Amino acid sequence: MARSFPVRALVLSAAAVVLSPFGGEPALAGAGGPFLSHQALYELKLVKSRGTNAISGARGRILYNFSGSACEGYTSDFRQVSELDSGEGKLTLSDLRSHSWEDGAGKSYRFKIDTRMNDAESPPVDGIAERVGDRIKVKLKQPVNKTFDLDGKIVFPTEQIQHIIAAAREGKSVLELMVYDGSDNGEKVYNTLSVIGQPIPGTRNITTPDPSTDNDQMKALTRWPVTVSYYDRDAKAKEGEQTPVYAMSFELFENGVSRALVLDYNDFVIAGAMGRFDVRDAKPCK
Repeated sequence: MARSFPVRALVLSAAAVVLSPFGGEPALAGAGGPFLSHQALYELKLVKSRGTNAISGARGRILYNFSGSACEGYTSDFRQVSELDSGEGKLTLSDLRSHSWEDGAGKSYRFKIDTRMNDAESPPVDGIAERVGDRIKVKLKQPVNKTFDLDGKIVFPTEQIQHIIAAAREGKSVLELMVYDGSDNGEKVYNTLSVIGQPIPGTRNITTPDPSTDNDQMKALTRWPVTVSYYDRDAKAKEGEQTPVYAMSFELFENGVSRALVLDYNDFVIAGAMGRFDVRDAKPCK
C-alpha cells in the first residue's frame, strides 16, 4: 500500500504548535496572545492498524520550524520522512517538504510543497492565494499554470489555529471551518470539524512529559485537547454520513505549540511524540 501523508496533518501538527498552524505564533487577533517562534521534532510510530489494507509497521520524523509575527507574517517549514511496512518486505518511503508564508491578517498565503515516494518525485505544488473582495483568488504555477476562485469564508492554516484557540478560550467545544492549504494538487478544500476538550492548566501533573512541557516558557501555559477531522468538500456523503479523509489529535497550547500528536488515516494510526523543542528569537511588532 503506497500512501502519502496529507500536508495539512503535518502542518497542523506543527501549526497546532504554532499552531500557527503547528507551533507558536504572534499576537493574533482573537487568539489572546502571540504565537511562539520555534522548532519542534516529532518521532513517529505506528500505534494501530485496521482494515483489509492493514500495515505491519510505520516510523518516521516530522521537523517543523515556525517563525514570524502578526506584522511581518508567519513562515513555516515542514518536513516529514516516513517509512510504511505493508508486510512481506514491502516498504514505502515518503519524503514530504512544505514551505509556506501567511499574511498576519490572513489576506495572502504562499506555498510550495514537494513530495517523493520511494525514488519517484511527484510534480511540486507551487502557488499563492489572496483575498480579493469576498473571494479568494488562487494562482498556481505548478503542477499546472492555473487561476481559480474560492469561497471567501475559507481560512488558511494559521487562521485555522487562531480560530481554534479563540474558540477554546470562549469555552466552545465544536468548531466548523473550511480550510485551504495548497495540499494535494493545489485545488483541494477541506471541510473541518474541530472538537475541543476541557482546558488543561499548566499546573496539572503530566503523565508523559516532553521537551515542550519541560520548557520554562511553556510550564505555566494552558493547553486544550483538540481533534480536527478533515473531510473532502467535493465528496458526497453516503447514507447521510461522510467519513473523514483523516483526523488529527493533539494538545494545543495557548501560544500555538502542539504536543502529543495522533494522526489517524483510517487504515492506520500514527503517534508523534515530541523529541526536541527549541524556542526561536522573534522580532516583536513595532
